[in-house]
Amino acid sequence: MVQYIITNAYKKALNVKIKKDSKLIFFSDCHRGDNSYADDFSQNKLVYSYALHHYYEENFTYFELGDGDELWENRDFKTIFDAHKKIYILLKKFHDKNRLYMLYGNHDMSYRSPTIVKRLLGSYIDSVTNIEMVLFKDLTFHESITISIDGFKKNILLIHGHQADFFNYVLWKFSRFLVRYFWQPLQKRFGIKDPTSPAKNYKELIKVERRIKKWILNNNNQMVIAGHTHRPRFPEPTEPPYFNDGSCVHPKAITGIEIENLEISLVKWHTVTKEDGSTEIIKTVLEGPEKLESYLS
Repeated sequence: MVQYIITNAYKKALNVKIKKDSKLIFFSDCHRGDNSYADDFSQNKLVYSYALHHYYEENFTYFELGDGDELWENRDFKTIFDAHKKIYILLKKFHDKNRLYMLYGNHDMSYRSPTIVKRLLGSYIDSVTNIEMVLFKDLTFHESITISIDGFKKNILLIHGHQADFFNYVLWKFSRFLVRYFWQPLQKRFGIKDPTSPAKNYKELIKVERRIKKWILNNNNQMVIAGHTHRPRFPEPTEPPYFNDGSCVHPKAITGIEIENLEISLVKWHTVTKEDGSTEIIKTVLEGPEKLESYLS
């Protein structure tokens, strides 16, 4: 079943053609929430905003690989937008320059519906002027995207990764119900983590990774970049080309994957304290850069 689901996602993927000099950044699993103590994204929003400003100014194209908005724990999107309005306005700048591509994951699966996307993300009411403003005009969320690069026969498949997680793909509505009314209250009161989430259950995480790698090996070593598990992965050129960009809810850090100059890298943006006691946000390259041809040949 899982192998069929991933294959189906690959077959119906939106194809994006890029040039050899294109610059791409991949983030996922932001889980933007309501800025309360339960909003894991809130601790990293300054780091994330700083990174996005950098990528916008440096002419990167932004790919968000699902679970950008936390729609399981928050039923009212307005509270999310109000908490992170500056982030959405910044993403709008990418969108207005045709440099924004969005996937949906299990936590924002509702974005499969163009009607819901238009209703929630199409516009907003300015709190000062009380005038309706355009946000993301004609924005479409996709389940999957393939990236074709000039000069390469193979492409890159982008998925959230929940396609390899039956409970969070086929039974996502039931899983959402459990999170909202069972696991979230238990986590708040007793610190009990949701065992159905690969990000919080190591055994489930390993199963998801194994299923994706199996699909890769069964499909001519197809290169995949995903999220979902929150665990960054950067394979050696001799290994199955399964990449994972990690998440934006690591403790005081976000991770992502960059493609620039036909090379791929795993990066971390985080805050460091200098000798004088002041802090600054920096980017650290965790893995790479490796030539894309090592994975696409």
